[in-house]
Amino acid sequence: MQYIKLGHTGLDVSPICIGCMGFGDPSRGHPTWALGEEDSRPLIRYAIEAGINFFDTANLYSQGTSEETLGRALKDFTNRDSVVIATKLRAPMRTGPNAGGLSRKAIMTEIDHSLRRLGTDYIDLYQIHRRDQTTPWEETLEALHDLVKMGKVRYLGASSMMAWEFSKALHLQKENGWARFVSMQDTYNLLAREEEHEMLPLCADEGVQTIVYSPLARGRLARPWGTTTARSEIEPYTATLYEATAASDQKIVEAVGTVAAERGVSRAQIALAWLRRHPVVAAPIVGVLRTSHIDEAIAVLSITLTDDEAARLEASYTPRRDIQGVSDSAVLARMMAAVGVKTASA
Repeated sequence: MQYIKLGHTGLDVSPICIGCMGFGDPSRGHPTWALGEEDSRPLIRYAIEAGINFFDTANLYSQGTSEETLGRALKDFTNRDSVVIATKLRAPMRTGPNAGGLSRKAIMTEIDHSLRRLGTDYIDLYQIHRRDQTTPWEETLEALHDLVKMGKVRYLGASSMMAWEFSKALHLQKENGWARFVSMQDTYNLLAREEEHEMLPLCADEGVQTIVYSPLARGRLARPWGTTTARSEIEPYTATLYEATAASDQKIVEAVGTVAAERGVSRAQIALAWLRRHPVVAAPIVGVLRTSHIDEAIAVLSITLTDDEAARLEASYTPRRDIQGVSDSAVLARMMAAVGVKTASA
């Protein structure tokens, strides 16, 4: 495994990040397809033994049991200081006032809960799970800065938002001498490229790298067009994220299949190899439910697409509605409902 620096930092991360949303107690809400601890632990161990040191989770996933599962596995299988733990906060974790968000109170509360669940003294990359529109940026950013100074957090990361919002946050951090965001976690794949207009150029200019979630467009790029899976049937709302551009999306999926067949590799590997062409992308967040998913992702590191192949994959792209905003409202609201927590507007 060849490690890279995350943005303008000295932090070494593997160019593959293991997404831990699928690790946790499936009876504790979203996602209902999570594996459970007994089945999750072998996958975490397999990733570690393969040289992957980057793991992303969130307090929300399976109501904290994803963090618990990951923390116990890392403690048993590796040296804590050799791995990079990334987790997130913002979503309500219980009912009632001050249950979530990015207020100073919420941040100081949730960091301690995450540390306890993960069984560690510090978080390597603490990310806001999208921004909190009801709390002033200054309050959120100063509280996050204080966590770094307290030693509870090493680096700060952000996720899906408008480029102007992220630019404002970076400006405020620089102006006040606060610890800055070093990463942006957002959706970016062959079927969702709107980030190329503003967010990715901003990140390149500011020395911020992206950690891409949904790199396979929720599996659409990994299988023939029209194929359904158990997960897609459980989460029918996923289709609404892409239905407006279905005609052009189908052509892209077919192009992925053609290039994959020519190279003798999987569709998923072609889609991930395309992401690696962009220097702002540090690592895709790969959800794994079996060891073959890990092997497949690692094999991508030796695949370099030609300019001609990339052009064929990109040729049919049609601009779409901003998928980041859709994820922020519709998807997160459904995740909240799955764990019985009402959003502020409910």
